[in-house]
Amino acid sequence: MADRTEIPAGVLQRLRAACLALPETAEEEAWTGTRWVVARKTFAHVVVIADGWPPVYARAAGTDGPATVLTFRLAGPERDALRAAGSPWFAPPWHPDAVGLVLGEDVDWDEVAELVADSHRLMAPRRLGLRNPDADAS
Repeated sequence: MADRTEIPAGVLQRLRAACLALPETAEEEAWTGTRWVVARKTFAHVVVIADGWPPVYARAAGTDGPATVLTFRLAGPERDALRAAGSPWFAPPWHPDAVGLVLGEDVDWDEVAELVADSHRLMAPRRLGLRNPDADAS
């Protein structure tokens, strides 16, 4: 197993700002990388792939690295479109509503903020009143 690779500071700073602005969010060190949770449910997870590790992410993203990837959850047509879009998007096999994005130099951070907000909304408890009732059907 490779040594734990640190998330680039600029990436972590941008994701932290977008995620922690959302209600009842906590940041946690994950088995690899950093994740953000709402009600103990992960809605965003950033990982560095280096030398093919972690292998499940390297296979899903189609790269041995070095690469920084973000995974999040979506529902409906947007999820389907992004999972099928090809690079820099990918379809993580561990959950049918997971979407992955390789964070390159040309990443649109406004779009990333919108996507993690959508993911948070999907994973948030009903008591927060954020969930789209149609999202449960997909």
